[in-house]
Amino acid sequence: MKVTVSSYHDNWPKLFEEEAEKITSIFSEKLITIHHIGSTSVPGLQAKPIIDMMPVLKDITAADHLTFEMEALGYEALGEFGLPGRRYFRKGKHKRTHHVHMYDRSSQEEIDRHLAVRDYLRAHPDEAAAYGALKQRLVQAYQGDHEAYINGKDQFVKELELKGMKWRK
Repeated sequence: MKVTVSSYHDNWPKLFEEEAEKITSIFSEKLITIHHIGSTSVPGLQAKPIIDMMPVLKDITAADHLTFEMEALGYEALGEFGLPGRRYFRKGKHKRTHHVHMYDRSSQEEIDRHLAVRDYLRAHPDEAAAYGALKQRLVQAYQGDHEAYINGKDQFVKELELKGMKWRK
Protein backbone atom coordinates (compact mmCIF):
# COMPACT_ATOMS: atom_id res chain seq x y z
CA MET A 1 0.00 0.00 0.00
CA LYS A 2 1.38 3.38 -1.04
CA VAL A 3 1.85 5.96 1.71
CA THR A 4 0.45 9.46 1.36
CA VAL A 5 0.83 12.24 3.90
CA SER A 6 -1.53 15.19 3.93
CA SER A 7 -1.97 18.42 5.83
CA TYR A 8 -4.00 18.26 9.03
CA HIS A 9 -7.78 18.08 8.47
CA ASP A 10 -10.22 19.57 10.97
CA ASN A 11 -12.61 16.66 10.36
CA TRP A 12 -10.24 14.02 11.84
CA PRO A 13 -11.54 14.44 15.41
CA LYS A 14 -15.10 14.07 14.09
CA LEU A 15 -14.17 10.91 12.19
CA PHE A 16 -12.65 9.57 15.40
CA GLU A 17 -15.80 10.37 17.41
CA GLU A 18 -18.09 8.74 14.84
CA GLU A 19 -16.08 5.53 14.83
CA ALA A 20 -15.65 5.57 18.62
CA GLU A 21 -19.45 5.55 18.96
CA LYS A 22 -19.68 2.44 16.77
CA ILE A 23 -16.97 0.63 18.74
CA THR A 24 -18.52 1.68 22.04
CA SER A 25 -21.83 0.15 20.94
CA ILE A 26 -20.07 -3.17 20.30
CA PHE A 27 -18.00 -3.35 23.49
CA SER A 28 -20.31 -1.38 25.85
CA GLU A 29 -19.54 -2.38 29.47
CA LYS A 30 -16.36 -4.23 28.42
CA LEU A 31 -14.85 -0.90 27.38
CA ILE A 32 -13.14 1.55 29.73
CA THR A 33 -12.35 4.33 27.23
CA ILE A 34 -11.26 5.02 23.66
CA HIS A 35 -8.38 7.39 22.91
CA HIS A 36 -7.64 9.15 19.63
CA ILE A 37 -3.90 8.54 19.10
CA GLY A 38 -1.38 8.87 16.30
CA SER A 39 -0.70 11.82 14.07
CA THR A 40 -4.35 12.57 13.23
CA SER A 41 -4.88 13.30 16.94
CA VAL A 42 -2.37 16.18 16.92
CA PRO A 43 -3.81 19.46 15.56
CA GLY A 44 -1.67 20.87 12.77
CA LEU A 45 0.43 17.72 12.25
CA GLN A 46 0.79 16.32 8.76
CA ALA A 47 -0.35 12.71 8.73
CA LYS A 48 -1.40 9.70 6.76
CA PRO A 49 -5.17 10.27 6.60
CA ILE A 50 -5.87 7.20 8.77
CA ILE A 51 -7.50 7.59 12.18
CA ASP A 52 -5.64 5.67 14.91
CA MET A 53 -7.77 4.65 17.87
CA MET A 54 -6.89 2.97 21.15
CA PRO A 55 -9.77 1.34 22.99
CA VAL A 56 -8.86 0.22 26.50
CA LEU A 57 -10.78 -2.87 27.56
CA LYS A 58 -11.40 -4.35 30.99
CA ASP A 59 -10.29 -7.70 29.56
CA ILE A 60 -8.54 -8.12 26.19
CA THR A 61 -10.37 -11.39 25.51
CA ALA A 62 -13.46 -9.27 24.72
CA ALA A 63 -11.68 -8.26 21.50
CA ASP A 64 -11.30 -11.92 20.56
CA HIS A 65 -14.95 -12.69 21.35
CA LEU A 66 -16.28 -9.69 19.41
CA THR A 67 -14.13 -9.98 16.28
CA PHE A 68 -17.17 -10.81 14.14
CA GLU A 69 -18.86 -7.56 15.21
CA MET A 70 -15.71 -5.57 14.32
CA GLU A 71 -15.60 -7.32 10.95
CA ALA A 72 -19.25 -6.32 10.41
CA LEU A 73 -18.08 -2.68 10.72
CA GLY A 74 -15.56 -3.33 7.93
CA TYR A 75 -12.49 -4.15 10.04
CA GLU A 76 -9.92 -6.82 9.34
CA ALA A 77 -8.76 -8.56 12.53
CA LEU A 78 -4.98 -9.09 12.68
CA GLY A 79 -4.52 -10.36 16.23
CA GLU A 80 -1.53 -9.02 18.15
CA PHE A 81 0.23 -8.05 14.89
CA GLY A 82 3.68 -7.98 16.44
CA LEU A 83 2.83 -6.39 19.79
CA PRO A 84 2.04 -8.85 22.59
CA GLY A 85 -1.17 -8.02 24.42
CA ARG A 86 -2.58 -5.81 21.67
CA ARG A 87 -5.44 -6.63 19.32
CA TYR A 88 -5.08 -4.82 16.02
CA PHE A 89 -7.84 -4.10 13.51
CA ARG A 90 -7.68 -2.08 10.32
CA LYS A 91 -10.51 -0.74 8.20
CA GLY A 92 -10.52 -0.15 4.46
CA LYS A 93 -8.86 -2.82 2.38
CA HIS A 94 -7.80 -0.61 -0.55
CA LYS A 95 -8.28 2.79 1.06
CA ARG A 96 -7.38 2.50 4.72
CA THR A 97 -9.43 4.74 7.01
CA HIS A 98 -8.92 3.50 10.59
CA HIS A 99 -6.44 1.54 12.69
CA VAL A 100 -7.63 0.20 16.05
CA HIS A 101 -5.05 -0.78 18.68
CA MET A 102 -6.92 -2.47 21.56
CA TYR A 103 -5.31 -3.02 24.92
CA ASP A 104 -6.32 -4.50 28.23
CA ARG A 105 -6.24 -2.08 31.15
CA SER A 106 -3.30 -4.07 32.54
CA SER A 107 -1.16 -2.96 29.55
CA GLN A 108 -0.60 0.42 31.15
CA GLU A 109 2.95 0.81 29.84
CA GLU A 110 1.80 0.51 26.21
CA ILE A 111 -1.19 2.77 26.82
CA ASP A 112 1.02 5.39 28.49
CA ARG A 113 3.54 5.25 25.64
CA HIS A 114 0.90 6.07 23.02
CA LEU A 115 -0.64 8.84 25.10
CA ALA A 116 2.74 10.33 26.01
CA VAL A 117 3.71 10.75 22.34
CA ARG A 118 0.35 12.27 21.46
CA ASP A 119 0.36 14.66 24.41
CA TYR A 120 4.00 15.60 23.92
CA LEU A 121 3.41 16.50 20.27
CA ARG A 122 0.31 18.49 21.18
CA ALA A 123 2.33 20.47 23.74
CA HIS A 124 5.41 20.92 21.50
CA PRO A 125 4.36 22.26 18.07
CA ASP A 126 8.01 22.56 17.00
CA GLU A 127 8.49 18.81 17.47
CA ALA A 128 5.22 18.13 15.64
CA ALA A 129 6.37 20.31 12.74
CA ALA A 130 9.72 18.47 12.58
CA TYR A 131 7.89 15.13 12.58
CA GLY A 132 5.55 16.29 9.80
CA ALA A 133 8.49 17.54 7.72
CA LEU A 134 10.26 14.20 8.15
CA LYS A 135 7.16 12.37 6.94
CA GLN A 136 6.98 14.53 3.82
CA ARG A 137 10.68 13.98 3.06
CA LEU A 138 10.30 10.22 3.46
CA VAL A 139 7.24 10.02 1.22
CA GLN A 140 9.08 11.97 -1.48
CA ALA A 141 12.34 10.07 -1.09
CA TYR A 142 10.75 6.63 -1.13
CA GLN A 143 7.93 7.35 -3.57
CA GLY A 144 5.35 6.29 -0.99
CA ASP A 145 6.95 2.87 -0.33
CA HIS A 146 5.28 1.86 2.96
CA GLU A 147 8.09 -0.23 4.43
CA ALA A 148 10.81 2.32 3.61
CA TYR A 149 8.61 5.08 5.06
CA ILE A 150 8.10 3.18 8.34
CA ASN A 151 11.80 2.32 8.62
CA GLY A 152 12.79 5.91 7.84
CA LYS A 153 10.82 7.36 10.73
CA ASP A 154 11.52 4.57 13.24
CA GLN A 155 14.41 6.26 15.07
CA PHE A 156 12.60 9.60 15.24
CA VAL A 157 9.52 7.91 16.71
CA LYS A 158 11.60 6.04 19.30
CA GLU A 159 13.16 9.34 20.36
CA LEU A 160 9.69 10.92 20.55
CA GLU A 161 8.54 8.08 22.79
CA LEU A 162 11.47 8.66 25.16
CA LYS A 163 10.93 12.42 25.20
CA GLY A 164 7.21 11.97 25.69
CA MET A 165 7.58 9.54 28.58
CA LYS A 166 10.18 11.75 30.29
CA TRP A 167 8.04 14.87 29.75
CA ARG A 168 4.94 13.11 31.08
CA LYS A 169 6.67 12.26 34.37
